[in-house]
Amino acid sequence: MKIMILTGAGVSAESGLGTFRDTDGLWTRYDLNEVATPEGFARNPARVHEFYNARRANCLHARPNAAHQALARLQRGTHDVTLITQNVDDLHERAGSTDVIHMHGELTRALCAACGKRWDTPPTMSPNDPCPYCTAPATRPDVVWFGEIPYAMDTITLAAQEADLFVAIGTSAEVYPAAGIVELTRSDTLELNLEPSARANAFDTHRFGPATEIVPAWVDEIMA
Repeated sequence: MKIMILTGAGVSAESGLGTFRDTDGLWTRYDLNEVATPEGFARNPARVHEFYNARRANCLHARPNAAHQALARLQRGTHDVTLITQNVDDLHERAGSTDVIHMHGELTRALCAACGKRWDTPPTMSPNDPCPYCTAPATRPDVVWFGEIPYAMDTITLAAQEADLFVAIGTSAEVYPAAGIVELTRSDTLELNLEPSARANAFDTHRFGPATEIVPAWVDEIMA
């Protein structure tokens, strides 16, 4: 069976990484126009780097939880699993998942705004860091900001169209194009979430509860 899985911030919340749109989420404490847009970076790159340096430190101290580990176990099984994440952390990989598609980029990667090259980033970045390829002081986090096109959309669209089962885990379904993936699939659809998402009525079936409980239980059933 071909299974396409999309994970959002909710899958990493129990590892101590903040979600975005809850009452105490990241976007309630920061002005996204200042820290998550190309325009904000152009105005004040130091502030943007400070924000992502803090997020990177938080990520590096976090540990994969039971949901990440269950999905890695599913990948090692007999099903054909495509794992796509909106998250910029690396907890899926640290849990053992492979070939993870990070549609919104990765905290542990850097991008040169001048030449477009990418590389593994050190724990902290600053506006004066030169690109190791072209030497321009134009390095930024390799994270997709608001107003930018997510990565690998052609691959994601094809996976959605070919899947036998599409599963969304821990996503608010408020950010497009990720929120519209459920409409691309011709397969059965399942939402695993703490509570109903904004697109809950687009899914065939649902299970609600903490990711560390409902994801391992679902994986056990699929692999049985």
